[in-house]
Amino acid sequence: MIMREDWEQREEALLSPLAVRSKNSRGRSRPEDPCPMRTCFQRDRDRIIHAKSFRRLKHKTQVFIAPEGDHFRTRLTHTLEVAQIARTIARSLALNEDLTEAIALGHDLGHTPFGHAGEEALDQVYPGGFSHCAQSLRIVDLLEEGKGLNLSWEVRNGILNHNSRGRPATLEGQIVRWADRFAYINHDIDDALRAGIISRHDLPAECTGILGDRHGVRINTMIMDIVQASQGQGTIRLSPAVEEATLCLRQFMFDRVYIGSVAKQEETKAKELLVALYRLFVARPEHLPEEYLANVERDGLERVVVDYISGMTDRFALKIYEKMFLPMPWFTR
Repeated sequence: MIMREDWEQREEALLSPLAVRSKNSRGRSRPEDPCPMRTCFQRDRDRIIHAKSFRRLKHKTQVFIAPEGDHFRTRLTHTLEVAQIARTIARSLALNEDLTEAIALGHDLGHTPFGHAGEEALDQVYPGGFSHCAQSLRIVDLLEEGKGLNLSWEVRNGILNHNSRGRPATLEGQIVRWADRFAYINHDIDDALRAGIISRHDLPAECTGILGDRHGVRINTMIMDIVQASQGQGTIRLSPAVEEATLCLRQFMFDRVYIGSVAKQEETKAKELLVALYRLFVARPEHLPEEYLANVERDGLERVVVDYISGMTDRFALKIYEKMFLPMPWFTR
């Protein structure tokens, strides 16, 4: 039987001096007795996987709203791809794979229905502003199960700082920040190709000449390069040439897919739907579920409304909108 102390000894023997050791974690907000079998980061990973907010990701938009077809990504499949890429990088650099995986699995728990369109809508109407990074942290700190998951400081820091503007305090968190970018650039290309929005010939030759012209080749190039460029360094980075090609490809996706493409035409409707729900619940809070109403005194009504709406799946948001705004058939005997 392998116990927690055995895992901690393995970390001491096998991990890079730059890696975070689980036994050296800065701990949890609420002290807990350690698990006899799992390290603190293994425990955090398991808590995230079993969370309701994690399960809801399977019905939240990644990029394309309500696509026809079973092979388009959702927020859940995106999260799993990020975790796979991040684990590979962490393992190759002898960093803490469990910490990396926990951050990756939790990084998008706070995403709204309808992807970034939903995030933009709530950011526009909520006076405090809205960021899915901060909402992800709010979920694991407070909202999940009514008390949060009480995760380790290192996992929480990585979740909060996973976007391009973040500054993760650990190398493991920096890995997830890059892995998120590797995943969404490449799988969004794959989905855009499948949807017929772009063709392979549209991809910039100056990017594909360095990264590769196929999905798996590009991801492999990025992973190999970041491992080689980061080996023994105090930061996670790409080589200049691969970083430039990666950012070029990202900009291409913004220009051709993320902004103004035919696949994004439904986003205006999605934003209007969420804004309408926000204004409805602020004006008529009695329609909020009891468990959310209970938080109004502590958090304020508008904050509670944002928590409720941002936690919805795409289809639940549509269902609630239909219930609250569309007339229902009336039948007589």
